[in-house]
Amino acid sequence: MPTRNIVKEGDLCLRKICRPVTDFNSRLHILLDDMRETLAQANGAGLAAPQVGVLRRLALVLLDDGSYLEIINPEIIEQEGTQSDAEGCLSIPGVWGIVERPMTVTVRAQDRFGNEFTYQAEGFTARAFCHEIDHLDGHLFTDFVTEYIDPEELE
Repeated sequence: MPTRNIVKEGDLCLRKICRPVTDFNSRLHILLDDMRETLAQANGAGLAAPQVGVLRRLALVLLDDGSYLEIINPEIIEQEGTQSDAEGCLSIPGVWGIVERPMTVTVRAQDRFGNEFTYQAEGFTARAFCHEIDHLDGHLFTDFVTEYIDPEELE
């Protein structure tokens, strides 16, 4: 599977609202497979389609067990609690900031075949879901940063 280029801040596609996925076909499967390989090579916690220049509502999120969950046409249907922690983004390398997110989220989405499912996540994984879904609406984590962090403080 080939990897895709991750677009960087300043690319207009990162600020656009993505269109829903309506065709669950081999082209979608190839995109998801390419994104999985790209995310694995980049060693990230998630990757949304606009980060590879595709304006469709889909993303991958790294789960606690090390697997990736594909979420197509995702929406957060429940959220609870709050957490504030450091975030970064593959599209904004070297920048880190504190962002407040829900502690727990329930996401409704579709899989690569169009089957609907729900998934509940907490902690870091809930943060990753929110971060990736924000990408689908044209938002970057820097839109929500309350305080920037020196990357050396994270080591």
